[in-house]
Amino acid sequence: MRDIAESIAVWQAAGVRFAVATVVRTWRSAPRRPGAAMAVAENGEVYGSVSGGCVEGAVYEVAREVLDSGEAALRTYGVSDDEALEAGLTCGGTVEILVRPADDAHFPELPYVLGRITAERPVAVASILSGDLPPGGNLVVAPDTPDGSPSSSPDGSPGGSPGGSPGVMVRGTLGDGRLDGAITEQARGMLAQGRTGVVRVGRHGERRMDGLAVFVQSFAPPPRMLVFGAIDFAGAVARMGKFLGYHVTVCDARPVFATRKRFPDVDELVVQWPHRYLDEHPVDGSTVICVLTHDPKFDIPLLARALRTPARYIGAMGSRRTHEERLARLREDGVPESALARLSAPIGLDLGGRTPEETAVSIMAEIIALRWGGTGERLTRTELPIHH
Repeated sequence: MRDIAESIAVWQAAGVRFAVATVVRTWRSAPRRPGAAMAVAENGEVYGSVSGGCVEGAVYEVAREVLDSGEAALRTYGVSDDEALEAGLTCGGTVEILVRPADDAHFPELPYVLGRITAERPVAVASILSGDLPPGGNLVVAPDTPDGSPSSSPDGSPGGSPGGSPGVMVRGTLGDGRLDGAITEQARGMLAQGRTGVVRVGRHGERRMDGLAVFVQSFAPPPRMLVFGAIDFAGAVARMGKFLGYHVTVCDARPVFATRKRFPDVDELVVQWPHRYLDEHPVDGSTVICVLTHDPKFDIPLLARALRTPARYIGAMGSRRTHEERLARLREDGVPESALARLSAPIGLDLGGRTPEETAVSIMAEIIALRWGGTGERLTRTELPIHH
């Protein structure tokens, strides 16, 4: 829902009635992952996608029915189902989709959730899928202030709830205090890991694999992309990083290059020595670092620090000869071989590209492949699943 949050917030502010369809479970080669969402307004307007086109028409009709009835619906579409074949799901997978009205009666917590998402603050939403309770119902879980004291939410209302545990705000209910408590703890753990999926608990929160299926959707802040070196290649990499959902920072020590005119769309533009920036800003396991400065006085101190962080990806631009010289200098600085093995250099996949835009595709393709375990091979030459 993150990709449509701003659009449906506009609908909500304007008083437009709409329903939200969310992928909650998938099997085999399903085209979209759990959490993918599509919103359908009463005037027929649509935002988002739940299948990349396969079952959009069928889900659109269900959303219209849900708007008319006011009741949530759970639908499954698989390649063996007549309805799915008619809808066009020919990829061989199966998707389960929860469709519910997004109004005050059925999802009163939605403005708060949208506020957290657009403010890039973590939040998780838990919803009943099956069991002896009807689908729907929402429990919203969000980290509170570090000391656990109540705080104001992005929509201006006070945070927290009487049932919230220290350090967490809880809104809504799934209908039972013990169930709420158990799901709150599950949601906190999944949010910390950035995981979205279905958990199974007993009717009163018992830790057993039966009773209720509860869908927990995590909205962690977007991962960060740190691009060092305000060159033309950096502009293309930054644009593609934004397109793929990263919070993009471009940093360069040279103010003549690091200008808003050259990088109008990045989230942060910093004029500072790259290694000093890295000293002052924490890096987590979802961060990607692209070193495009191509200058030893910037690269060596920066990479020596970057390779000590838990960053998911660290890539550096330069020829193979440049990279060999770079490795020698890093070894002289005491960087161990195990850390050097993490460095992707020369940066990117072998696509044969030449332009900054083609190079950016090469770099982002390598980042995507590393994240999801892709091989970088042409699919026509492999027999692996398309969706790992």
